Amino acid sequence: MSFFARPHYASDATQFIDQLKTAQPQLEAEQRQGRALLWDKTLDREFQRDAEAARVPQGAYVYQTLPDPH
Repeated sequence: MSFFARPHYASDATQFIDQLKTAQPQLEAEQRQGRALLWDKTLDREFQRDAEAARVPQGAYVYQTLPDPH
């Protein structure tokens, strides 16, 4: 065992989270549902490829107006 290990120590945050999970056992499932709703998405590779191909390079100074071509 390491000299620096504190096997019986749990921080206040860890204790709070453990108590919260004990009081609300459905919490972790709700978190997973929320994550799936916002983050776990399938990527459309063809759309990404098309969007990257259609990208227009940005000029050196974005606020500079272009001269009128006429």
